[in-house]
Amino acid sequence: MKEVILSLENEEESRDLFGQYDNNLKLIEASFPVKIVARGREITIRGEAGEVYRTQRLFSELLIAIRSGHILRSPDLKYAIRMIKDDPSFSLQDLVNSVIQVTPRGKQIKPKTTGQKKYVEAIRKFDIVFSIGPAGTGKTYLAMAMAISALASREISRIILVRPAVEAGEKLGFLPGDLQQKVDPYLRPLYDAIYDMMEVDRFQKYMERGIIEVAPLAFMRGRTLNDAFIILDEAQNTTPEQMKMFLTRLGFGSKAVITGDITQIDLPSDKYSGLLQARDILKGVEGIEFVHLTGKDVVRHELVQKIIRAYENYENSRKKSPPQKEVQINVK
Repeated sequence: MKEVILSLENEEESRDLFGQYDNNLKLIEASFPVKIVARGREITIRGEAGEVYRTQRLFSELLIAIRSGHILRSPDLKYAIRMIKDDPSFSLQDLVNSVIQVTPRGKQIKPKTTGQKKYVEAIRKFDIVFSIGPAGTGKTYLAMAMAISALASREISRIILVRPAVEAGEKLGFLPGDLQQKVDPYLRPLYDAIYDMMEVDRFQKYMERGIIEVAPLAFMRGRTLNDAFIILDEAQNTTPEQMKMFLTRLGFGSKAVITGDITQIDLPSDKYSGLLQARDILKGVEGIEFVHLTGKDVVRHELVQKIIRAYENYENSRKKSPPQKEVQINVK
């Protein structure tokens, strides 16, 4: 058995670390096979040496984050616990310091997982980045934040947001309204992300001046996009022809981020996804980076992680199970 004593600097620090009604301490103790005793500004950890070391490292990471002004929330703590168990090199401080931008309401936008941090770093380093992962991993949101940050620092002169308009059993021509009203439902998630990062008046002004453009993928044909940050969202629903067309639009001084979830392809069964094909064709091409996010990078409700994991387990079990033979029953 091993015992370690950690000292805190003041009462405020202990309050932030322990959480309301000591809920943070209870969660940590439930996650590691150790005994934690908190008295005043001291924390005593008792247990097997390896588990004590991991718990001590978790507290150290949390304290560094708190001392740098980070407000410790339950999702942050749960993620830190999971990563301390899975990744010996995990650093919560690296995530805390990776602020992309601050919204008009004072909210800091930054990667919240190690996978998201690698994604953001890839966008900074490469001109074409593919981000593949399940819903809730921040693929579109972080790309949007990086685009707005690049626009603010004048690294690019415009932002172009693109989505394929998958016809869910209906032709666009039969939908009510003019062209903009027809395609708006497909582009609404992009608007939602922008409104979270920019004042509505400013966004509308940028739209009127062409600094920000939101358009269906079909509108990209024949164009050359210079000095632009281009985001292709829901790329799993592009055809191979559309993907090739999009990728060849890239001009001088431009950057493209392509996001998609290959588990949610809405194309007809006889159509192959352009995202899947691009992954096979372009893997290893210098200057292009593929970032694969997983259920560990989900930053929505914690049930979303469980749902994704359940579906993955179900799909894996189906692949391993031999196909069922049809049994014919002759009725006389």
